[in-house]
Amino acid sequence: MTATEVRTADVAVVGAGIAGLTAAALLADAGLSVVLLEAHHQSGGCAGTFRRRGYTFDVGATQVAGLEPGGIHHRLLTHLGQPLPPASPLDPACVVDLGDGQAPVSLWRDPQRWRQEREHQFPGSGRFWAWCEALHQANWGFAGRDPVLPPRNLWDLGQLLGALGASNLASGLLSLATMADLQRWSGCAHDRRLRRFLDLQLRLYSQEPADRTAALYGATVLAMGQEPLGLWHLHGSMQVLSNQLETALDAAGGSLLLRHRVERLQRHRARGWQLSGCKADQRPFALEATEVVLTVPPQALPGLLGDALPATYRRRLQQLDTPSPSGALVFYGAVERGCLPPRCPSHLQRDWHDPGSLFVSVSQEGDGRAPLGQATVIASVFTAARPWFAPELADAKTRAAHKQTLMDGIQAGLEAALGIPANAWLHGELATPRAFSHWCGRPFGYVGGLGQHPSRFGPFGLASRTPLPGVWLCGDSIYPGEGTAGVSLSALMVCRQLLQGRGQSLSLRSDRSKQTRA
Repeated sequence: MTATEVRTADVAVVGAGIAGLTAAALLADAGLSVVLLEAHHQSGGCAGTFRRRGYTFDVGATQVAGLEPGGIHHRLLTHLGQPLPPASPLDPACVVDLGDGQAPVSLWRDPQRWRQEREHQFPGSGRFWAWCEALHQANWGFAGRDPVLPPRNLWDLGQLLGALGASNLASGLLSLATMADLQRWSGCAHDRRLRRFLDLQLRLYSQEPADRTAALYGATVLAMGQEPLGLWHLHGSMQVLSNQLETALDAAGGSLLLRHRVERLQRHRARGWQLSGCKADQRPFALEATEVVLTVPPQALPGLLGDALPATYRRRLQQLDTPSPSGALVFYGAVERGCLPPRCPSHLQRDWHDPGSLFVSVSQEGDGRAPLGQATVIASVFTAARPWFAPELADAKTRAAHKQTLMDGIQAGLEAALGIPANAWLHGELATPRAFSHWCGRPFGYVGGLGQHPSRFGPFGLASRTPLPGVWLCGDSIYPGEGTAGVSLSALMVCRQLLQGRGQSLSLRSDRSKQTRA
């Protein structure tokens, strides 16, 4: 394409993370001409990977949900005619060390074993877990019927009402309740150890502690590691999932344009919208499309749309920064496998004081992330994002010193959690919100979407339909939330809405091919 050439498409999708890849592949499979634009040199976004000195590191996401029969990734890949990626079920899904000298909590895959574990770890909490299970069962049946949330027109409302069951009408009475409310009402508010466990686990998924996480969301989060659901460790890297979606997009006739950074979105009389920006070589490009699906965080919309953004919607988006979304510090390290404890879990959480609680992912032997006999160790910590862009950290030398102090703290936490000698690190580097802003195009390096407080969950969340005709949102800020499974569900929802407006329907079919592990 020359500097003056303008491409056209039915749909432009911005951002080739899992949400964008899923949306683009589904729409191309439905017969639309689709162009997927990505600023980076590879797809994947926060679920992508990078290589360093022979190691493969998952950038952000390190585990996958939804590969079980009926799960969203299973349904999507079947629909798109792709095999399931090679993966191992995580058992336990996570081991949570509360740092109190007591045995860590293992989230076992077997429901009965997990029930015994929590009864042992949190005596007297049976009623709390029973309520969580009842809410989860209602939620899961509801989600499996592909509702549209929040509804913005009669068709959306019809999809929502059609997905509701009797159990959802009952659980809806708790739509304003938090997980801390459930703990209190079930008679175990005194159990501080349970509360600390809930705070750590819920923060991973909802961006909020127990007293700010919607009960209807948190109850299902706590059940994700157990059969018939479960969490999975992909063989090779997280990039495998992106590669399969790329293959599906290509097979359906869609286009993926890497190193194309979208800088402006403007109304266009003939085709609806024009997207403009620059390539890696700084040459400009333009694309005209009838509809646009944006997978970028919604905080990026004012910069993309300028005065075209309605004032009331601009104020709505500004409210998303109160409280300010989180960023992440992510340590990428490597050690000899012999430095790790026997039967080291693939995922663990450690309550840590400085710089904060650690979520740790350890590669498995032979999974392609490290040479045999070695392991990658990734640790992430939530952090305030905006301070990384403040004047006091503008100086590179000052910033490097601050990063080193934080990395020392994370390494100390890993050494305490896993017994790794301080001199055993074969590799170590730290990514900050500035890295996520640069490489993933996320304003201020925000990660994980919106906090799932009751006021922002489900019917009170940000809608995929925007006030601008033909402009859609999906990704980790749109119901039902973050993680690869959540953003894929958001992509499915927006594709169903977009196609319905064109007189088409979308239902994930499961008869294209018999699924087998690749």
